[in-house]
Amino acid sequence: MGRTPPPPPTAAPLTPGLLVVQPLRKKHCAACRRGPLSLLVLEEGRPRCLDCADLGHLLFLPRGDTALTRRARAESTLSAVVVRFSRRRGRYERQGLLVEEAALARAEERCLADAEARRRRRARDARLRAAQDVRFTEAFAAEIRRLFPGCPAGRAHAIAAHASARGSGRVGRSAAGRALSEGAVLCAVRASVRHLDTPYDRLLMEKVARHEARRRTADAVESVLRAWRQEREEGDGVGRAA
Repeated sequence: MGRTPPPPPTAAPLTPGLLVVQPLRKKHCAACRRGPLSLLVLEEGRPRCLDCADLGHLLFLPRGDTALTRRARAESTLSAVVVRFSRRRGRYERQGLLVEEAALARAEERCLADAEARRRRRARDARLRAAQDVRFTEAFAAEIRRLFPGCPAGRAHAIAAHASARGSGRVGRSAAGRALSEGAVLCAVRASVRHLDTPYDRLLMEKVARHEARRRTADAVESVLRAWRQEREEGDGVGRAA
């Protein structure tokens, strides 16, 4: 026994207007006998090809681009929804639209114009974010230099750039980091010193546990931090003596 054919589609659950079917079985036009048909219209339960149904001049627009579909349908005087029966779901599902060629061209032009506008907006936003990032990195570096005046300017900028990289999730992108809190700045500086000025990374490669590697390098880290702070402390002392 063959499979039960799908029920005829109805417009109500899908959309008002004309329906065109992508048949699952080979069908021939009841009027001109052409076939098998890739698309057909049911008239009084009998299949008609698009030409016999006076829809042959329409173009098929597959589903997927919501904006293009909406605009093409609005631009097209005559249109039809294309459906296909899903045996797995037991229902007809939308596959796309048939629309007039000129309407589709106009819709594509509008979508392209929007795409270009979005591209320009993205470019402007990217430039704005880049400028914001530069300003924030400079402010972060200045705060490092304020807290650690002995830190070389290039090193302070490198620490700031690393800590504040957008999307990195590092301390500079945290709420405290964006507020330039002393704790966040100290955390970024200490991390840089640990990795670059101590054997911490080598210890990790030797499979020393992280907490143990930190313990072994703690004195070296604090020594560098004290040296970088010293200029401020000496400056404060001179000010008090005066």
